[in-house]
Amino acid sequence: MSKLQDNFNAIIAKIEERITNPEELEFIKQQIADISMLYIDELNKIIDLSERRVNQVYENQKILEKKLNDLEKGMSTIEKELFVEDDYDFEIVCPYCNYEFLTDINSNKKEIECPECHNMIELDWNEEENECTNGHCSTCNGCAHEQEDEEITQEQEDNEDDM
Repeated sequence: MSKLQDNFNAIIAKIEERITNPEELEFIKQQIADISMLYIDELNKIIDLSERRVNQVYENQKILEKKLNDLEKGMSTIEKELFVEDDYDFEIVCPYCNYEFLTDINSNKKEIECPECHNMIELDWNEEENECTNGHCSTCNGCAHEQEDEEITQEQEDNEDDM
C-alpha cells in the first residue's frame, strides 16, 4: 500500500510543479481525489463481492461435505445389509411375538432368547427341511396337522362303512 501512496504523491507533486494558479491546483487536486475515491469504492465493491463468493463457496463446501458424510453413512449401512458378517447370517422369527432378528449359526446352541419379548425359542439345527414333526415348519405350512386330520377323517369314514 505504501508504494501506491508513493506513486499518488509523486503524481500530485508533478501537477503542483506545472500548475501555478492556486485555484486551478486545488480544483485539480479535488478532482483527482474524487476519481481516486470512485476507484477505491469500486475496488471495495469488488473485494466485498469476492469475499461473499468465497464465503458462499465455503458454505457450499460445508453442505456438500455433510451430504457426502450422510451418503457415506448410507452406503455403509447398505454395505452392512448386503454383506452381513458371517457371524450373523441366520434370520429367526419369534413364534411368540413375530419379531425378526439375526443370529449366528451355532449348532451347539439349542435355544435363543427373543430380544423383543424375551421368550426362549427352541432351535433344532439338525432337523431336515422336508421332515415335519410338529406341523409348524417353514416348508409344510402345517402339513402334520393336515395329515392327522386326513387320517382321522379316513378312519371315521372306514368306521361308518363298517357299520
